[in-house]
Amino acid sequence: MSDVIAQLIDDKQRARLLRRFGTGATDWLTGLPGLVADLAAEWKLTIDGPAPHGRTSVVLFCRRVDGSAGILKISPDPGLGSSEARILKLWESSGRVPAVWEVDAERGAVLLEAIGTGRTVSLNGEVPPMRTIGELIRDLHEVDIPDGERGELHPLLTRVNFIFDMWDRNRREGVAADLVPTALLHMGHSRARALAHGQDDLVPLHGDLHPGNVIDGGPERGLVAVDPRACLGDAAFDAVDWVLWKATSIGEVEQRVSELSAAMDVSGERMLAWARAHAPIFAVAWAQRGRADSEKFHFLLDFAS
Repeated sequence: MSDVIAQLIDDKQRARLLRRFGTGATDWLTGLPGLVADLAAEWKLTIDGPAPHGRTSVVLFCRRVDGSAGILKISPDPGLGSSEARILKLWESSGRVPAVWEVDAERGAVLLEAIGTGRTVSLNGEVPPMRTIGELIRDLHEVDIPDGERGELHPLLTRVNFIFDMWDRNRREGVAADLVPTALLHMGHSRARALAHGQDDLVPLHGDLHPGNVIDGGPERGLVAVDPRACLGDAAFDAVDWVLWKATSIGEVEQRVSELSAAMDVSGERMLAWARAHAPIFAVAWAQRGRADSEKFHFLLDFAS
C-alpha cells in the first residue's frame, strides 16, 4: 500500500464524515486504505491524493493507465454513490456534468472524469456572471429524461423538508440558537413548502447547486455541476444559492434575480420568493461560522423577515 493511500483524509474530514454518518463510520474509515488499494488495483488507477471537496464521501485525485485524470469517490453509504452515478448519466448529454467511468454499487465507489483543476467556484471566490450560471442551470433542466427515470426522482418537497430539518437541527445545536430566531427558520420552511407545491411545469433539479458543487472547467468546458441531490420540481429552486452567495443588499439580490430568471426563462418573482425562504438557513450558516457581526448576517435576517 502506497504512502498516498495510507494518508487519505485529514482530521477535519474525518470529523465531517463521523458527524454525517455517526460513529458507525469508524470501522469504515479504518478499512478505507485497504478499500482504496483494492479499487485502484481493479480499475488500474494511480492515486495522487485527496481532492479539495467531499462532505459525504472521500474524494481522491487519480489517473487511469492511459493517463486520463479522474476522481475516485467512496462513501460510507453505498447508495449515495450509485444514486449519483445514475443521475450523472442522465445528464451526460448536456456536457454539464462529469462523465461516469466506473461504478461499484456494493462498495459505494464511483470513478468520474476529472474536470480541469477541480477547483470549485467557491474556492475561486468570485461570483460568476449570472448569465453564465443561468445557462448552466438551464442546460441541466432541458435534458430529456425518460419518463421512467423522472418517476423515480423524489419530489422537491422531500428535498425542502430534508434541508430545513437539517439546518433547524444545526441551529439548535450551535451558537445560532441564540442568534437566529426559531420562528424565522420555521417561517422560511413554511414559505418553501408552499413554493414546492402546485407546480405543473416540473423539471429535473440538481437539488444542491451551490458554489461548492460547481467546477470551473475553463474556456473549453465551462461550468460543470457535481454532487447532485436530484429531485423533480420548480426550476427556480436551483438558483437560490446564486441569488444569495456574497450578496449584501436587496438591490444586489434583485439584480441577480433579474439576470438569472431571464437566462433561465423562469419567474423572477418565484425565484425571489425561494431566496427569501432560504435566507434564514444562510443566516444560520453565517452565525455558526462566527460571522454574526457581519453586514451579510444582518442583511440575511432582514431579508428573511
